[in-house]
Amino acid sequence: MRRRGFLKALLTFFGTVSLASFAYPLVRFFAPPSSSAVNEKVVLAKQEIPIGGSKVIVFNDKPAIVINVPGKGLIALSKVCTHLGCLVEYDKDKNRLVCPCHAGTYDLQGNVISGPPPKSLPKIPLRVDGEQIIIG
Repeated sequence: MRRRGFLKALLTFFGTVSLASFAYPLVRFFAPPSSSAVNEKVVLAKQEIPIGGSKVIVFNDKPAIVINVPGKGLIALSKVCTHLGCLVEYDKDKNRLVCPCHAGTYDLQGNVISGPPPKSLPKIPLRVDGEQIIIG
């Protein structure tokens, strides 16, 4: 093999590898999520979440929080901040959710109180069936 042929083959190989390394993430970004994750349900016992308490869960491969709001009942919200995707934390003393990255704050219904988040936290449907909480 001549030098020119070798360099052409080497350039073709590295070009193909580079193209694949850019194309794969792009395809994964635009591909719809698998349908099996959409039908997931999480079941919790009612006594796991006392009034004013919370429990962090994973719902459809994303972190979420279930809060037993005093006087209003249970609510399930995504923990992913709508600003840049940081995980919000529940501040029990102030009855709000706080994003530690840029100080975005949400009320216990997921509505934006202050800070840079552009929209409310997504709510996750739940229902209480006897002594069980069914999320999803």
